[in-house]
Amino acid sequence: MPAIPLFLLNGGPVDVDADLTVFVQLGILVVLMLVLKPVLFDPMLALFEEREKRIEGAKDEARALDQASAEAELAYESAMKASRAEAAAERDKMRAEGAKMEAELMAKARKEAGLTLDAGYTQARKEADAARAALEGQGKSLAVALASRVLGREVA
Repeated sequence: MPAIPLFLLNGGPVDVDADLTVFVQLGILVVLMLVLKPVLFDPMLALFEEREKRIEGAKDEARALDQASAEAELAYESAMKASRAEAAAERDKMRAEGAKMEAELMAKARKEAGLTLDAGYTQARKEADAARAALEGQGKSLAVALASRVLGREVA
């Protein structure tokens, strides 16, 4: 149900008497305003302004710190990326050097093994030729001795 204005209930508008108490109350209000404004309201407003300034200052400082942190993180990531790239290049270089060294050592070992095998084959041929030559000279005498045993008589 909507509210009904007071002047409709009484049959007309409300009459206000402007006597001396209204002026006394108005005077008290003005005196209180003049006394309380510098004593209470101005310090409170100054306090509110100071608090607002500190809050804004802290927010600005937090933003600055956040931005500095983001920049430091970006610089760190950039430095880490550069370090990783440098380390990868160094690792690849070391691997290439190791592979080259391994190939050189394997070639040297193969060459030495080939020389050793060739020397062994040459030595074995020499010994085989010497043994053949020795056996050829003895071959006739061995054949005569073998034939003499088989035949049971002396063969010349």
